[in-house]
Amino acid sequence: MTSPGGLGPLVIGLDVSTTAAKAIVVDARGTVLSEGRATFPLSNPAPLAWEQDASHWLEAALSSTAEAVSRLAPALRDDVAAMSIAHQRETFVVTDEACAPLAPAIVWMDGRSTPEVAAVSREADPKWIHEQSGKVPCTTPALYKIRMLLERLRPDIDRKRARALDVHAFLVRHLTGELVTSTASADPLGLLDMQNRVFDPTLTALARLDVRMMPRLERPGAVIAPLTAEVAKRLGLRTSVVLVSGAGDGQAASLGTGVVDEGEAYLNVGTAVVAGVPSQSYRTARSYRTLVSATGEHLLEMDLKGGTLTLDWLADRVLGRGTMEGTDARFQRLAALEGEAAGLPAGAGGLMALPYWAGVMNPHWDDDAGGALVGLRADHGPAHMYRAICEGLAFEQRLGFDLLERDTSRVEHIVVTGGAMQRRFLLQLFASAMGRPLSLSSTQESTALGAALLAFPAAGLAPDAKSAAQKLASREPAVSPGDDAERYRALYEGAYKRLFDALQPSLRALANG
Repeated sequence: MTSPGGLGPLVIGLDVSTTAAKAIVVDARGTVLSEGRATFPLSNPAPLAWEQDASHWLEAALSSTAEAVSRLAPALRDDVAAMSIAHQRETFVVTDEACAPLAPAIVWMDGRSTPEVAAVSREADPKWIHEQSGKVPCTTPALYKIRMLLERLRPDIDRKRARALDVHAFLVRHLTGELVTSTASADPLGLLDMQNRVFDPTLTALARLDVRMMPRLERPGAVIAPLTAEVAKRLGLRTSVVLVSGAGDGQAASLGTGVVDEGEAYLNVGTAVVAGVPSQSYRTARSYRTLVSATGEHLLEMDLKGGTLTLDWLADRVLGRGTMEGTDARFQRLAALEGEAAGLPAGAGGLMALPYWAGVMNPHWDDDAGGALVGLRADHGPAHMYRAICEGLAFEQRLGFDLLERDTSRVEHIVVTGGAMQRRFLLQLFASAMGRPLSLSSTQESTALGAALLAFPAAGLAPDAKSAAQKLASREPAVSPGDDAERYRALYEGAYKRLFDALQPSLRALANG
């Protein structure tokens, strides 16, 4: 039915990432009609510590959504029927029974929980933890960070009454009054029985939580509740607008790029580099972690925590003032470096990077691993380092897909997204170094779009989110490996595949030194 505004029902997709919230208003054709954005701080109070004030998530979510609504033509604002949320994963806040924060939120990149990983792995079989939760024990799942907070950082908190809320659960509580989260949002915490889609009492006990204090779980795309009257007024929306169960940003990006079938993958090159392959069946392997997908099935995901973060390090720590600087200064340095690096031959003049600046998840699962620049000579400069890091990121994806395909079937199509991949140099380099054609998603805001697609059924725009993604997602023509693909194959086979195994003893000694 056509609405008074003439476009039919509209939906809002909200993406609350690590440092910003972005909201988009989307029509039935997937067209973005308006958008809003708000940033919030990220604190690094100690080495390996990354924290936030959870109230900043809520304020940024409200501000960005209100801005997006305000930018709509007035006649269209009453057409908004539903909204859904994508968000940074593994990040959580411990609250009291009323969901008021009791401590700063611990962010996904926090690396202080190594002792807790060891303790939990002594108390429970790591293979069982992996099979039950889909996650190999490491510092990334929130299970270990929650235990760190409750046992070591804030032992004064009453564990029996404490709640641990993912970003989605915290926002839902304050937007609707309901204590609910999505299985695709809670899943990265590492506390779910993945096959039965419930909080596992043993896993929650290992985190030092009472399973009875956890939020209610809903499948992605389920209607949770209408917005409260106060929130609807703040956003400029009708009180009939419903909030729909969302998903973590990785799962939402898969949906937003239209990657919902087996044999396809998405590759998101951002602060971290994340790749995901849909799977109808539940399976586990050390070459990936297993998640609940945004369609309610499964997503086999590979995650390199140090993605373009590694390039930011080069621009700020090596070429800058020794601290992580603002976006403008960094962008200028990286743009100049990329121009120089584009003129260098494949292989960066004999320099190779192992891009484990933030440790490594799959396939090695070594939180203590460090990165390396191998082959440095006096004639190498910053441009060589830039190109070597980019090549290392691409080689790591090649390794990941090669290992994943041993356990699954051949991945025929890879759709790439992320701001970095909008640059032709990096897109072509990845295609050549990976030895695979890559198709660029036509949608830059794939995560927010994925959230919006989850709201389509509730607005009557599609029977389900999967069919909406299949219909609306579009891709640019594939970029094929270039003339330097054979050179990259030789470097990968002859050096990169064996590099971590050769360096691991030394890296471990350095980490323990």
